[in-house]
Amino acid sequence: MDFELSEDQSTIRKSVAELAARFDDQYWMEKDERHEFPSEFYEAVASAGWLGLTTPEEYGGHGYGITEASLLLEEVSASGGGMNAASAIHLSIFGMHPVIVHGSDQMKKENLPRIVAGDLHVCFGVTEPGAGLDTTRITTFAKRDGSDYVVNGRKVWISKAQESEKILLLTRTAKFEDSPKKTAGLTLFFTDLNRDAVDIRPIRKMGRNAISSNELFIDDLRIPEEDRVGEEGQGFKYILDGLNPERMLIAAEALGLGRAALRRAVRYGNEREVFGRPIGMNQGLQFPLADSLAHLDAAELSLRKATWLYDQGLPCAREANTAKYLCADAGFTAADRALQTHGGMGYAEEYHVARYFREARLLRIAPISQEMVLNFLGEHVLGMPRSY
Repeated sequence: MDFELSEDQSTIRKSVAELAARFDDQYWMEKDERHEFPSEFYEAVASAGWLGLTTPEEYGGHGYGITEASLLLEEVSASGGGMNAASAIHLSIFGMHPVIVHGSDQMKKENLPRIVAGDLHVCFGVTEPGAGLDTTRITTFAKRDGSDYVVNGRKVWISKAQESEKILLLTRTAKFEDSPKKTAGLTLFFTDLNRDAVDIRPIRKMGRNAISSNELFIDDLRIPEEDRVGEEGQGFKYILDGLNPERMLIAAEALGLGRAALRRAVRYGNEREVFGRPIGMNQGLQFPLADSLAHLDAAELSLRKATWLYDQGLPCAREANTAKYLCADAGFTAADRALQTHGGMGYAEEYHVARYFREARLLRIAPISQEMVLNFLGEHVLGMPRSY
């Protein structure tokens, strides 16, 4: 086993860390408080060419794999930008995978270079209030009308919809009860997010407020046939291609956030004096932070194995889910301990660990809950009965 990063991977990590360092904790605190998209950060990442990291070279990208993408997003998160920073660029870096693999040549030529350049913001419309994680039960319906489709329905928790020009939208083209199997009858589109037919309403939420989360109310959205990704009725299969990579990238973001929190906690533990000595001398504070370091390091190894398997074209569902589970837990625990180390000051926004805590908590829920990861491992790895 070779745990050393390649020269390219080391360069990516170093260069991204230097870029992200230009945007300090104060920047992210202000963006979060104002609910303001981090345009300066997004434009800097785009100008440096990082949005095209995994996009094929023929469309202006670099053609790297998920390992390089995970290193990029880990460094962005670890800079202190956390989920506000990572979510600003996450979908552009890897979210277009269904289009890259299954989209028409024209769709790719028209859109991928714009995404790489940062000119085109996109969002992903899958989740619905009545379906949750049971994607087969979505009801947003695309009805044929000549060569077009007319879509009606509702989506929820759609990140960046406020800024996005286009949406990768999963619909039904056959009702659940009329489909031969529950995963059939789902169709994927990549189309304009037409405000005349889509009402976008922001959701007030606990954290990650520089990136909007939204409800979408879709009424008679007309989509031309050429905006369909691949074949009608095969949309569920297409989005499955991106599930394992998504879990790996979320794991990387959780890992980075945990490291940012740990860094702050160690600094405070060394500097803060109570009873005439640094509080970091107390084992009651030092041991939990050392324990978090060990858990973050172990979770990182799990993530590295998962991304290596994916980039080698090998089965990786077990490893992807395990990495997401371990990194999310390690990241949140580190953030919780960082807040505890700061005591009452941890509750003050000026120390930033409260923001880390709120954002790290999200990663134990999204894009899949820790409980659903355990369901997968129990059923598909251990061979136990399906529990849901």
